[in-house]
Amino acid sequence: MNIFKVKINFEEAGHESVELPIAEGESVLDVCLDNCIELQHNCGGVCGCSTCHIYVNKGMDNVQEISDKEEDFIDRAVNPRINSRLGCQCVMIDGDIEVTLPDQSQFLGH
Repeated sequence: MNIFKVKINFEEAGHESVELPIAEGESVLDVCLDNCIELQHNCGGVCGCSTCHIYVNKGMDNVQEISDKEEDFIDRAVNPRINSRLGCQCVMIDGDIEVTLPDQSQFLGH
């Protein structure tokens, strides 16, 4: 199993960027949860909502290709961009990645 790096940036004030190991086949959502980084995931990480929406700044070719289902949910996300992905579907296949987590304080109950 190959181990890569994920650099996580935060839009939310008061959070500094972190760089963490991420294994081939592991999702960005998994790494966040394993490292106590809050990334909403109302559907449990099964591509059933848009709350784990992230931006991939670098390394888009290093994650699995986007599916039609994921694209549909990204369209419903807050502030989607051309580099938007769902953290649960951002599964590593090769190389490093850099992402930005949108401000998580926008979710109810936060």
